[in-house]
Amino acid sequence: MKYCSLLIFLVVLIACKSKPADVSIKDDVVFLSDDKLEGRQTGTNGEKAAANYIAQRFEDLGVEAKGTENYLQPFTFKPKTNPHQKVSYNVKAGDSTITGLNVIGFIDNQVENTIVIGAHYDHLGYGAEGSLHRGARAIHNGADDNASGVAVLLDLAKKLKESNQNNNYLFITFSGEEMGLLGSNYFVKNPTIDTKKVNYMINMDMVGRLKADSTLAVYGVGTSPILKQTVTSNNSKFKLIQKESGIGPSDHTSFYNADIPVLHFFTGQHEDYHKPTDDFEKLNYEGMQTISNYIFEIITDLDDNGKLPFRKTKNESDDTPRFKVVLGVVPDYLYDGKGMRIDGISEGKPAQKAGLQKGDIVIKLGDKDVIDMMSYMIALSAYEKGNKTKVVVDRNGTEIEADIEF
Repeated sequence: MKYCSLLIFLVVLIACKSKPADVSIKDDVVFLSDDKLEGRQTGTNGEKAAANYIAQRFEDLGVEAKGTENYLQPFTFKPKTNPHQKVSYNVKAGDSTITGLNVIGFIDNQVENTIVIGAHYDHLGYGAEGSLHRGARAIHNGADDNASGVAVLLDLAKKLKESNQNNNYLFITFSGEEMGLLGSNYFVKNPTIDTKKVNYMINMDMVGRLKADSTLAVYGVGTSPILKQTVTSNNSKFKLIQKESGIGPSDHTSFYNADIPVLHFFTGQHEDYHKPTDDFEKLNYEGMQTISNYIFEIITDLDDNGKLPFRKTKNESDDTPRFKVVLGVVPDYLYDGKGMRIDGISEGKPAQKAGLQKGDIVIKLGDKDVIDMMSYMIALSAYEKGNKTKVVVDRNGTEIEADIEF
């Protein structure tokens, strides 16, 4: 009965939309992050309803199907039992197997090369592994993560249907991202187009929380020689944080590993990340439209550049220290001032117990000065469970010292 109610919800919502142009970015987010989809966890009825909705949106926009089953590309896998184990795809359906659904649409301009535009649409259900919620079981709606990326993808599909025709466009909403980039990894290994003809890949993951200072992170600018210049020259709205690496914790990594240039867009983490409070009311829809327009301008600028050459980049995560303890904060990854600014505090962790607050800027941990994110991670990596130290934060211009016990 629950799945039937989801399908009725889907049919009613789509029936209410008379034209594809009438469906706004906010409309898509509101549907995908509704409680009725129960958090869109991979393999659940809620994710299936989301997949059907996206497929219907593609059809309404005149984007043709390019999955293995109409718009859908199902893949069956057995979840990992330890973090170092490889996922086994194409296992026989049965006990302990899950079926995810990539949703794939195509604009065929009858030309040589294709741009891939992607965003994952799965999330954490009622609190799967990765949830940062502490408390009663609750739906994780994932409005920013990543209904926001899907909504911008659909807006781009609408824009590109009648413009920039020197490339074809493959739109993919991935399943299984929260379980380890499973949907994008499966697609790259089982593509429905010739991946040698893929020009570049654009990924959007958490683009719904553009802040007042308009900071936008763009990853992958080093994966082709022209990308950094293109990203910069088309920017008039954002404070850009550019990263060269094509490796990161989202689906663009799967394409970078297949020697395809990538750009990944991200508005930053926040205190609602991977919690039930990531709801549609908290998103910046004007900011999302501005991001969509910006990405469209980048695509337009590159429209007559032919196939972009691929360039390998340094994997910045190789330099990341390994931790035995956590402070219990959400860092503001888009902060580019001195220190490490806190964007959220986790319940029951050392930072909360020490009285640290959102907005505090960590400037010293123990005897180590913190000047940026890397120096913070290096300082933190020196501690083990049970260690005690002091932390100094800048709170609205005043230095405050607090005791920390890990």
